[in-house]
Formats: sequence, C-alpha cells, structure tokens
Amino acid sequence: MRKVLITLVMLSLLTTGFLFAGGKTETDANAPTSLVVSSRLWSPAAEQKFLYDEVFPEFEKENNVVVKFEILDDTVLLKRAKLQAETGRVTTDVVIVHNGVMDQWISNNYVEELPVSDWKGRTFSAAFMDSITSGGKTYFAPVGGDVYLLLANKKALKYLPAGVDVQDITWEQYVDWAVAIADGEGEGKTAVTGVPMKSLIYMYGGMFLSYGGEFPVINSPGAIEGWKLLTKLHKAYSPTVMTYDNVTAPMKSGETWLTVAHMARTGEAYRSNPSNYVIAKAPKGPKGIGSIAGVSGFGIPVGAENRDLALKFIEFMTRPDIAVKVARGTGGFLPPIDEAIAVLGDSPVDEVIKKGVMVLQTGVVSGVPGSAYTSWGAVKQVYDDVFAEMIIGTGVFDKALLDAAQAKLEALKK
Repeated sequence: MRKVLITLVMLSLLTTGFLFAGGKTETDANAPTSLVVSSRLWSPAAEQKFLYDEVFPEFEKENNVVVKFEILDDTVLLKRAKLQAETGRVTTDVVIVHNGVMDQWISNNYVEELPVSDWKGRTFSAAFMDSITSGGKTYFAPVGGDVYLLLANKKALKYLPAGVDVQDITWEQYVDWAVAIADGEGEGKTAVTGVPMKSLIYMYGGMFLSYGGEFPVINSPGAIEGWKLLTKLHKAYSPTVMTYDNVTAPMKSGETWLTVAHMARTGEAYRSNPSNYVIAKAPKGPKGIGSIAGVSGFGIPVGAENRDLALKFIEFMTRPDIAVKVARGTGGFLPPIDEAIAVLGDSPVDEVIKKGVMVLQTGVVSGVPGSAYTSWGAVKQVYDDVFAEMIIGTGVFDKALLDAAQAKLEALKK
C-alpha cells in the first residue's frame, strides 16, 4: 500500500518551497499529476487503506493522477492555510475540514466557491447547509456526516422494562434500563467516554437537546432536567468507565452492554457481530430525539495548483454511489447527500447508516460551535469535570455546580 504523506514532510515542503509543479519532473511530462488531499477525516489506517484500495484508483485511472492523502487536525490545517495564504505558496489541492471551523475558512477567504450547480444528481443534506454555504454561495461539499445512536448487547434485553421498544425508547426508559442491568448483574454495564476531552459532551449534549436545551449550555432548563435524570446512572456506568476513550472496545468485548455514542463507534461494534447487538436511534425526550450532528467538507484552497483536478475529485467523491461506498468502508458515517440514501441496502453497515439518517432527518440536531470559543477542548473539559464530580462522584444533583460550570463556559467565549 502506498504510504500516506507524513505531516512533517509536507510541512518541510511548505517551508522550503520544494515541490515539483503538478508532481511532474521536466523529463517526464506524462507522469501522473500528484493531487494532495489534506484531511481531518479518515485518520484510522484501515479507513485510509480502504480509500487507497477501493475508491481512489477509479479516479486516478480516469484522470492520470495519483491521490496523496495526509491526515492533519483542524487546528494545523487552519494555521497552515493562514501561512500559505500569506506567502502565496499553496501546497494542498483539497482540504477536508470539520463544520465547526468552516466559517473561519470562508470568512478568511481560504477556500473558493464550488460550482455545485454544475454537478447533477446530488442534493446536500439540509441539516448542514448553514455550515457549507455563505451569502448564497457553497464553499464546501459535505462528507462523513454523523449523529449519535443507541447500541445494546442482546444480553441486556432481559432487563429492558416491560413494554419498552428499543427502537422508540425515551431517556427515562433508557436510564431505568441501565439501572436494572446494574442491579441484576451486580455492576454497571453502561458505557460513555470517561477519558477527558473525548465525546461525553456530545453524548450528553444530544440528550439535553431532547429536553429543549441549547448546545453547549450546561445549565439550561432542558439540561437541568437531563442532569437530574443522569444522576441515577451513578452506579449504572461500568466501574472502569473513566478509562474509556471510546466505547467501541468495551462494547465489543462485552465489558459493557449499553451505550449512546457516535454512530461510527456504535457501528463498528455492531458490524463486528450483528447477531450480538441491537442498534437503534438515540433515546427521545419531550422535544424529540436530540443529537449533536457533525460533518466534514471538501474544499479547494484559493490558489491551489491543481484546481481543475481538485474540482473533478470533489465531484467524483460526492457522486451518490461513491458517497455510499465511502460511507460503508470508513466506519459507517452518513453520506450527507439525499440521493445517496436511495442507494442503501440491508447490510449491517447500511442498517447503521439508515438509523443515522432517521436521526438526522427527524431529530433535534445541533452542530458544534467550536469557533465561538477560545478552546473547544476546554469546553469539553467543563462537561467532563461535572460528569466526574456529579455523576461518577456524588450521584447528587447540584444546581450550583452547573451554574459555576456555565460561568466557565461563558469565560471561554471569544
């Protein structure tokens, strides 16, 4: 397998200016052009291998190009975009960034408008239009959408409260179920990410939306109702929950039996052995199913050397059949293109995607307002601290603690 470009090498290329025009030497004009794609998405090696083996070759053959894919987080991508805009030395042809920072790319003129009206047969999901557009112009083509789903080991079903439908469960019923499992098994079997600055804020934030809260307000009336209910999970979480940086491993091993988590993480466990699990939409509250919804997007940096090829690449990757293929092979993310939904079948990974689509189309969803805060990691930490103290620690609702936490969030606003 071709090696993914190493970040340090790319940064060295940036600083030295050493990059052959179009990836070709003067002595080999027929050599394939190198298309550099810098992404915050698809960081696992297995996902990149899938792209290199199953997706990129078709595009490469059609266009005499070699796709060179590198992983960089959003912070590094933004810093590099600023530097390259200032120097005029643009070494990336396509970027894939999170919707939480798209507004910064657009407002700073780091990316150009995309001619989406020329691309037939695709309608981008309405839930993400505010992120990818500005002033009636589209700057990003969405890819890799995600919401939160419920996953249960079938061993947990014997503790499901009578008359409850897992596919239409409320948060109150979910909590009662988690408590019943802990009582019956002698220890908690529910999972969440206890390691700081992971995804707990999204798991809980989605719940608060279903009670009418706003994200990431931690002491809204809706959030308060959610926190009161969550205190009942004091002993329902796994004894080792504070070591979980994602829920996939404990759910696959059977250490935990119940979770509401990112669809790629629940999907990975579910697809490992579908007969062992039940996957469903996230639980609902008085306002419906709440979920934090994220998406990434393809963009073209202003001044990209291989702009025309970059446009062809984005057009290729957003074709409905290709979008579904990519979603299936990279963890079960949502293909955020309406026409792609019709391509889905009945495989386990398609089942995960369909559940996610239901949440996206019918739920109360919120994006991640990361650019509104000086440090989104610090925002996550505020939630993590409340979790550690009030849920895992005392198990007693504390309004004053929430008010103090909200004051910290306010102080982090730009």
